[in-house]
Amino acid sequence: MNVPNTLTLGRIFMIPLMVICFYWLGESGRIWAALLFAAAAATDWLDGYLARKLNQTSALGAFLDPVADKLIVCVALVLLVEHFADIWLTIPAMIIVGREIVISALREWMAELGKRASVAVSNIGKIKTALQMASIAILLGASDGSAYEMIGMYALYAAAVLTLWSMLVYLKAAWPELKR
Repeated sequence: MNVPNTLTLGRIFMIPLMVICFYWLGESGRIWAALLFAAAAATDWLDGYLARKLNQTSALGAFLDPVADKLIVCVALVLLVEHFADIWLTIPAMIIVGREIVISALREWMAELGKRASVAVSNIGKIKTALQMASIAILLGASDGSAYEMIGMYALYAAAVLTLWSMLVYLKAAWPELKR
């Protein structure tokens, strides 16, 4: 066990705390949930940076990091879809979760073919992730009907657009293998 893997596991353990805060601590709980989500997003960047900087990359970390990311994002989106109960939030949430499933399956399949590098994380994927994390954190903590809520919604839609774009980039890279 090393520092990056500990941070990744910490991100997973933040998920139930985020849910508890969101539901049981009233309006201030949403702010606590947003802060936990933002901390998790920061550790996503930090664990990768430290793994490379300290030369502590590992098979466990390579497996856990994307799992932790997808878990916390999907759980947060489920909280938001339930809270807002509105199609205008559900649509970008469906796009984001659907893309994560498609790209995870694509990467697994490409790895079986020995071609995982052709669907490695791209710069557009990194920008998408940053915008997605920011929008979710804003929406988790924003008061209903506030300007922050509107900013979070616009940012979530922008993230959904980048989500589709990055999915197309990955599918295009994998297309020679897919059409076989």
